[in-house]
Amino acid sequence: MEALATTDDSLLGGRVRLRQPAQGYRVAIDPVFLAAAIPARPGSRILELGAGVGAASLCLAVRLPDVAIVGIELLEPVVELARSNVHDNGLEGRVEMRRGDVLDSLRAATFDHAMANPPYLEAGRGRRSPNALKDTAHIEGDAALQAWVEAAFRAVRPGGTVTFVHRPDRLAELAGLLSIGGGGMVVFPLWAKAGADATRVLVQSTKIGRAHV
Repeated sequence: MEALATTDDSLLGGRVRLRQPAQGYRVAIDPVFLAAAIPARPGSRILELGAGVGAASLCLAVRLPDVAIVGIELLEPVVELARSNVHDNGLEGRVEMRRGDVLDSLRAATFDHAMANPPYLEAGRGRRSPNALKDTAHIEGDAALQAWVEAAFRAVRPGGTVTFVHRPDRLAELAGLLSIGGGGMVVFPLWAKAGADATRVLVQSTKIGRAHV
């Protein structure tokens, strides 16, 4: 595949260096809020599903220097960018980026927390983009939202958390799916500006079972 044109950007006031595609999906504020919501402690292991170029994982690793993170991403060119970002931020050994699909079997109950910023639109809805990276990031493929939630719960130990960032118009669906495997749900609306409707929601649920995170 032809090499991607990229830009060099930063997050967290320059604490995170980020190389990302110049065209297609571009990192916004969503992964920054997602990383900030994870209640990890020193020694925690965190899984990010659909890691993209690694923005959320990198932000979390910079905020909490004593955690280990594994990111799973479907598209090989994006995985390579994510690995490059891990290297550029000096986080090798603590952050690992793997190519994979949320439909793949992950080793069960090996993580303390899982987080995801999945495609916001259901398959068959929304205008398809000629840019494959943008299209995959915004519209669900073979893995619908239910598959993302099930993969996250499967990977997390009892007592750990599963956190998603999504659109408010799918909150009821997401909350219903999270309630099947978890409890103690918390919803964080995210506003673009004061007085406006929420444009995103963070939803966090604790996996049912004995806590030992």
